[in-house]
Amino acid sequence: MSAERAGKTILASRIAKKYTDELVETTSKMVDSPPKLVGLLGNDDPAAVTYASFTGKTCRSLGFEYELRQCSKEALEEEIYKANEDDSVHGILVYFPVFGDRQDQYLQQCVSLEKDVEGLNFKYISNMYHNIRFLDEAKLHKSLLPCTPLAIVKILEYLAVYNPLLNYGDRLYGKTVTVVNRSEIVGRPLAALLANDGATVYSVDINNIQRFERGDGLHLKKHTAVEDPITLEAAAKQSDVIITGVPSAAYKFPTEFIKRGAVCINFSSEKNFNDDVKDHASLYVPSIGKVTIAMLLRNLLRLMSDNAKSESTHTKN
Repeated sequence: MSAERAGKTILASRIAKKYTDELVETTSKMVDSPPKLVGLLGNDDPAAVTYASFTGKTCRSLGFEYELRQCSKEALEEEIYKANEDDSVHGILVYFPVFGDRQDQYLQQCVSLEKDVEGLNFKYISNMYHNIRFLDEAKLHKSLLPCTPLAIVKILEYLAVYNPLLNYGDRLYGKTVTVVNRSEIVGRPLAALLANDGATVYSVDINNIQRFERGDGLHLKKHTAVEDPITLEAAAKQSDVIITGVPSAAYKFPTEFIKRGAVCINFSSEKNFNDDVKDHASLYVPSIGKVTIAMLLRNLLRLMSDNAKSESTHTKN
């Protein structure tokens, strides 16, 4: 019989439960008019199709209404605008990739700010990069965060990587993180988000490694990003957290690079860590999908609440 590994696997369902319970409590009071999410699928990518099915099942189980609208790539922009104008729709989710290039970034911006549950609108992304946490000076409306990076933040909070004794916004001070992915959807926003919370983040892609940080003593309000000549091995061996998101079944993060006791999280639909990851890692989260969906639906409810506040203010004026 093989020796038991020191590290533990933490499942996303366990982390998500707190948030799904809160969602059910809220939607149970909205039975006559449940929040409605529309998913727009303009491709036949297997991962997107699976995600769409998973989204629908999760929504219905938590008291949300879900409608999947399928169309051609060419018709997707028009379908987004139709959903924007549909008052029965409270949130819109577009399943990417569609064209797999900059046209996808354009399509993200077609989604109304008031219905963008993924938090990918330029206003939200710009605020996140500049470490601006509210949409208004009165601080009544929080700026949404992209749901997958936000899910990883919530996972790190659950795993006690964030230090609650430090000031809010500085709670990753002293932590080093390696993120293997620099996509505009997840990897780069995640690196910025973690750096804005005080971490030193090594952002890795196929071309180079960039270092995201707020400087010595966190003297900067927002992060800076510079290319760093450090190797993946050197970055990983000093990292308290290693996060992977490589969409390839062939990619495996080298176990020997993992610092003893590090936290390892995989957000790719593929398994990026080898089976022996827990020989080095203290905590291992193999997937995050259930937490991501919970964050997406929390964003939807927040949008509904903020939109109601805006309508009330407009009516009074």
